[in-house]
Amino acid sequence: MSQPLLDLQDVVFRWPGQAAACLDIANFQVAADEHVFIHGESGSGKSTLLNLIAGVLLPQQGRLTALGQPLPALSAAARDRFRVDHVGLIFQQFNLIPYLSVLDNVLLPCRFSRRRRERAGDMKQAAATLLNHLGLGEDLWQRPATQLSVGQQQRVAAARALIGQPEIVIADEPTSALDAARQEAFLGLLRQECAAARAALLFVSHDQRLAEGFGRRVDMAELNRAAGRGGDEGTAGEAAGAAVPASLPHPRPLSRGERGDQA
Repeated sequence: MSQPLLDLQDVVFRWPGQAAACLDIANFQVAADEHVFIHGESGSGKSTLLNLIAGVLLPQQGRLTALGQPLPALSAAARDRFRVDHVGLIFQQFNLIPYLSVLDNVLLPCRFSRRRRERAGDMKQAAATLLNHLGLGEDLWQRPATQLSVGQQQRVAAARALIGQPEIVIADEPTSALDAARQEAFLGLLRQECAAARAALLFVSHDQRLAEGFGRRVDMAELNRAAGRGGDEGTAGEAAGAAVPASLPHPRPLSRGERGDQA
């Protein structure tokens, strides 16, 4: 694999106050356009890995590059900017801004990132195209996000992640609240939209039944050399890692250093 989009070499992460590492990865690479299904039990390091790739967390050792950028060498503000410019995030709880309309939620990354705004072209048309492709008609676009069903909110979150063609799309257990039929439909649409945008997709789930259709499957028990070594520490770290992204979209006005977290 030449010029990988993501490249992790000998990456180690441990939570403050814990002696044992919760993540220890010898080698992990993802190519542009690649769709990767990452699975593992609770505490295996899935969410921690995603937070490292997004630049929310920093490893204590090792090399982590994304689009050629060494993330640990960047300042917090630069990592925020990198994230909003290049990474689309779909959270397990969706994290839509409740008082904003469906359309305004989708447009948020473009409001905070000039690069994604330019790549989107006509922002509202780009949002409309994504929403239509994801089965959300125009009659829903001006509704507050809280008035939508769980499945509809999930698709809004996917449109928000995809707008402006980020090179990396990260989905952390986004289908856990859906039944099997809706899970299958959502996954098909997500893969289709990522393929159209030529984006790498990292999809995390403990449910291996969802892996069909992905180009590669990664088992955290095999990838993470620390999995199973730390007892309760791995579970605690995973829970903390999962909590980090959930706080990122924030309803109050953001400072410049925070703006990258909206994507």
